[in-house]
Amino acid sequence: MTSTYDPRMLPLAAFARSGEQLSGSTPMADLPRLYAQSVDAAHEVDAHFSVSGSERFDATGHPQVWLHASGHCQLTLECQRCLRPARVGLAFERDFRFVANEALAAVEDEESEEDVLVFARQFDLLDLVEDELLMAMPLVPMHETCPVTPRFSVADADFDATAPQSANPFAVLADLKRTPSAD
Repeated sequence: MTSTYDPRMLPLAAFARSGEQLSGSTPMADLPRLYAQSVDAAHEVDAHFSVSGSERFDATGHPQVWLHASGHCQLTLECQRCLRPARVGLAFERDFRFVANEALAAVEDEESEEDVLVFARQFDLLDLVEDELLMAMPLVPMHETCPVTPRFSVADADFDATAPQSANPFAVLADLKRTPSAD
């Protein structure tokens, strides 16, 4: 049986119980926080994602909802070396376990290898994909090889040339001592 799921309103329990998979792509404009990071929005393409659900039983025999999600996209960021647009690949792959409430998620997230999220009947998968792609962004985006040689100077030569030269205060005092006073 094949079902189609809406990634904006994914029924978590049914999706996990069925063990189905969902793959797709979404325009970058549908991920506004990620889209806002782009320096050249006209050239942004789709973000791709894939997710599979499963139901696993804990030590007490209670079913737990799990998602295995991955995603990738290309984003245009500003190279911090040459300050020109740079295409950067972003990708993630992670397991998520769902629990009943925020307090339980906070406690269990510290102790587990997988990410722990709060269960929602209708889950917005695209928000999760956007969060993970945002966290995959490099702290300092750069080209591997910049298209132009970056200038590595801290001062402008014209600025240094026009800086007024101040007189040495001790030389001024020495000149005052040498000139006779007119008393």
